Amino acid sequence: MSTPLEDAQFELLGAEPAVRTEIRIGYAWVSTGGQKLDRQLDALTAVGCRRIFADKKSGKNDLRPELKACHAFLAAGDTLVVPALDRYGRSLQDLIAMVGELRKREIGFTSLHERLDTTTPGGRLVFHVFAALAEFIRELIVSGTREGLAAARARGKVGGRPSVVNADIIRAARDMLPNPDHSITSIAKLLGVSPGTLYNHIPDLQELRASRIPAQVEAGSR
Repeated sequence: MSTPLEDAQFELLGAEPAVRTEIRIGYAWVSTGGQKLDRQLDALTAVGCRRIFADKKSGKNDLRPELKACHAFLAAGDTLVVPALDRYGRSLQDLIAMVGELRKREIGFTSLHERLDTTTPGGRLVFHVFAALAEFIRELIVSGTREGLAAARARGKVGGRPSVVNADIIRAARDMLPNPDHSITSIAKLLGVSPGTLYNHIPDLQELRASRIPAQVEAGSR
C-alpha cells in the first residue's frame, strides 16, 4: 500500500492538466508581525492573477483560512501562483503533500521566486526531487530519535518521560501530526513516547491536527 508522500511523488511526475483554463489564482501569506503583504500582492498582480487570497494573521495558532478558501476556489485546469515556496508550505513535507493534492485535481502550481512551474516537465522533476528529500529527512529524524531513546534507556533514562523528550522528537511529531494517516497514538508509539507526552509538549497539537493536509485541499464551488 502506497503512502501519501509516495502518491504525491507519482502525481508530481504525471502529465500537466489535459485542459488548461489559463486562469491564475494567487495566494499570499505573512508569517510574522513585521512582514507586509504589499510586495507579494504586487508580484501576483503583475503575473495576471485573476483573484488573490491572502492570510494576514500570524502565529502558531493561525490555521490560514484564506488558504483553505483558495484551495476550494481552484478548479481543474487552473494554476495556483505563490510569491515563494515559504509563502505556501509551512515545511517541505507540507509543501510536497499540498502540491501533490493539487496535481490530483488537475491544478498547476507556480512559485515566482524559485521560478518553479509544475505544468512543465522541469518543474515536475524539481518537485519530485523535493519529495524524495522530504522523505529522506523524515527518515533521518525518526532514525535519530530512536537512537537517542535507545541511548537514554541504556543510561537508565527509560520510557516516554520528559527527560528523554528532545527537539528531534517534537520536530518529528509536528511534521507527522497534519497527516491524517497517522493517529496521535501511532505517532507517539513510533517516537517511543506516550500520547500524553505529545499533548504536554506540543501546545498547538489540536491546531496541527485540524490543519490536516488533504482536508485543506478539498475542492469547492465558485
